[in-house]
Amino acid sequence: MKGAKSDTIALLLTTALVAPICKQLGISNILGFLAAGMSLGPNGIKGGIISDVHRTEMLADLGIVFFLFEMGLHINFDTLMSMKNDVFGLGLAQVIITSATVSGIAGLCGMSSAARIVLGGGIALSSSAFVLQLLKDKKQLDTRHGKSSLGVLILQDLAVVPLLVVTPLLAGGGDGLGKAFASAGVAFLMAIAALGVCAKFVFTPLFDAVVSAHSQDAFVGLILCTVLGMSFMTEGLGLSNTLGSFVSGMILAASKHKEKIEAEISPFRGVLVGLFFFSVGFEIDLGLITSKFGLVTSIVLGIMALKATIITGLCRGFGLTLAESQRAGFLLCEVSEFAFVAFRMARS
Repeated sequence: MKGAKSDTIALLLTTALVAPICKQLGISNILGFLAAGMSLGPNGIKGGIISDVHRTEMLADLGIVFFLFEMGLHINFDTLMSMKNDVFGLGLAQVIITSATVSGIAGLCGMSSAARIVLGGGIALSSSAFVLQLLKDKKQLDTRHGKSSLGVLILQDLAVVPLLVVTPLLAGGGDGLGKAFASAGVAFLMAIAALGVCAKFVFTPLFDAVVSAHSQDAFVGLILCTVLGMSFMTEGLGLSNTLGSFVSGMILAASKHKEKIEAEISPFRGVLVGLFFFSVGFEIDLGLITSKFGLVTSIVLGIMALKATIITGLCRGFGLTLAESQRAGFLLCEVSEFAFVAFRMARS
């Protein structure tokens, strides 16, 4: 058994094994999926057990679509307003200053304007999955540094979508940057208007009708139709399909069916997101890391130190104590999994 069948069995079996192994080791599932991808991909065991990584990447892209949809379900207007100082003050300042600093350093290294924007935006983001799980495990979500970290993460989650929208439009570079942003702005407004109309006059009545019919199969089918339909709509307008899924999640966050939607989407979203991190692992070259271990380590530690310093300083400016600021800085100094998404989009 070779080809697509063996790839499917290998991926599903590994997916089933990664989560319990990571739980026993006390590490994030994300790290487990990355390690599995490195082992099974073209740079791994015997030149790669998975024969067709591109087919896996197609499934992984669906994982990101559903992940952003679920992320949108957790962000609503009331949440944003109750944390406006941490979200739009501290969070916005962190994203802007970190992006600008990294972009400036990249410019000194001779990188193009387009590459600097993607690199700065990607490195400015922190891992919501990692930080929130850590705060939850240590029961620190209600502490001052926990609330500030949550506010920063919410703003970063909002910043993910513009970054993923703009990245494919930056291919022109140089003089093409202005055109890219103008095109993105017009298409973004068109997409928001279209999504709003569809949500109000199409999907909301449909959800009400399906729920009243007490059909779980129809409800799951409608969720899939909503997520994929809205993501295809924004993709058709020349934007990232993640924009449609994220905005549709935000729109349905105000729906009375939010909790039921979240419960139904969670299982297969987890599998698809796992496949995404598999695909990221496929692209990590352990041989290159080993041969340039000192350089790679220096870059990673430098990025973490830079982010921790910026975040600690900003937290002090927003009234946190030095100890609270340092905790927030250490929590948020890592780079988000969505940086991998942006960087892979930029490469392609």
